[in-house]
Amino acid sequence: MTTTATSTVTSTSNSGALTQLQRLEAESMHIFRETASEGERPVLLFSGGKDSVVMLHLAAKAFWPCPIPFPVLHVDTGHNFPEVLDFRNRTAERLKVRLEVASVQDYIDDGRLSERPDGTRNPLQTVPLLDAITDGRHDVVYGGARRDEEKARAKERIISLRDEFGQWNPRDQRPELWSLYNTRHRPGEHVRVFPLSNWTELDIWRYIAAENIELPPLYYAHERDVILRDGMLLAVGEYVTPREGEDIERRTVRYRTVGDMSCTGAVESPAANAEDVLAEVATSTLTERGATRADDRMSEAAMEDRKREGYF
Repeated sequence: MTTTATSTVTSTSNSGALTQLQRLEAESMHIFRETASEGERPVLLFSGGKDSVVMLHLAAKAFWPCPIPFPVLHVDTGHNFPEVLDFRNRTAERLKVRLEVASVQDYIDDGRLSERPDGTRNPLQTVPLLDAITDGRHDVVYGGARRDEEKARAKERIISLRDEFGQWNPRDQRPELWSLYNTRHRPGEHVRVFPLSNWTELDIWRYIAAENIELPPLYYAHERDVILRDGMLLAVGEYVTPREGEDIERRTVRYRTVGDMSCTGAVESPAANAEDVLAEVATSTLTERGATRADDRMSEAAMEDRKREGYF
C-alpha cells in the first residue's frame, strides 16, 4: 500500500485535465482532511475488504507524511474468513494504526445477543458497532459504502447524521453544496462519513490496479470447496455445511466482497490479478452485494432497515 503523497494513478491527459481516478482520489482525500479536522475522535471502519482497504490507502495518502490520525475499528462477526483477518492485522501493524475490535462473539457469549436461526451474523453487527462508537466517544465514523452498491446506500449523502441512538433517517440528510461538509451534531449524536460515495466497483478496481494495492487473496481466483445454495456458491467449512440434496464441489472461484462466511457467496472466475478482475467487472450487470450477499436478500428493504437501526 503506497503511503506517499505521490499518486501513481493514471497520468493527466494532454490538456492537463485530471483523469476520473485522479478526481475521485482528490475528492476522497479532501473529505478526509476536512472532516478529520472537525472531529474530536474520528475512527475508520476497517474489515480488510477491498473498499475499506482502498479507504485506508486514501487516508494514508491524505495525511502523509504524518501518520493516519485515527484508529481503525472492525466489527468481527466471528465468522470472518481467516485470510481476511490475517490481512487486517498485518495491514494495521504495517501502517502503525491502532486496531479496535468489537466482537459479536463476545455479545453472544454473555447473552447480549442471540444466534439467529439461520446462523447468519451480519445482522448482529449493529449493537456491537454502536456500543464501540459510544464507548470510544467517536464522533466521526468513516465507512467504505458506495452509492452504486445498493439502493439504500444510494440515498446517502457523503455526511450521514446519526441520532443519539445511532439511527439513520433519510429525511434528515443535509444538502452538500460546493464540497462543503457539515459534521456538526448535538451531544450524543455522530456522523458517518463515506469518502468513497461517488466511486463505483469498477473505479475501485481501476484504482487498485493503478496503485498496486495489496488485497486479501480471496479476491482472486483460487480453488475452494463450495456448495450451491439459493443461487450462491458458499464456502464449505465450520460455518457452512451441506444440507440434504447439496453436493460439495471443488471450483475455481473468487470473492467480489468479503464478510460473514455464512452469507457471502463466491463467483466462478479465472481472474488471477487486478487486470483480470477489471475485465470481469466491466461486463457485470449485478452489483457485488446483489450477486453475493445473502443478508441483503432477506427483503426488498433489508439494507435500509439495518441502516435505520444503526448499521453503517
